[in-house]
Amino acid sequence: MARTTDLTTVRRRLFLQAASLFISSVAIAAHIYSAPLFDKIPYHTSALSGEAWLLELVEGHPERIKTELGMRLHVFLKLVDELRRIGLSGSRNVSLEEQVAIFLYTAVTGLSIRHVGERFQHANATISWQVPPAFL
Repeated sequence: MARTTDLTTVRRRLFLQAASLFISSVAIAAHIYSAPLFDKIPYHTSALSGEAWLLELVEGHPERIKTELGMRLHVFLKLVDELRRIGLSGSRNVSLEEQVAIFLYTAVTGLSIRHVGERFQHANATISWQVPPAFL
């Protein structure tokens, strides 16, 4: 009878150790999964916002805007004016000029939304609203 009791005690101890290991593993996995949700680190931290970069293009060397957006400054400004004339406008966070620049930059470079978002310092969701699905 003593041997059976010892065997039962050993099994119970092994079961408790296994259960403890399982619960610890689940707790660690939950922490690893949830940490980024609570400990957020800003992603877009460049000193040059998309609006500032666009202003740099507009006020800079005339060839730079053509290289980056695929058109000369006077054509870009006319396009923005024409879009504004037909009723388009900027959003709360993105001006019409920046929306057009995001579209043109994506069309010229063929970069992914993530790369364009990094250039303009906007979230991927914001960028995807500016680029028609055909370009994705």
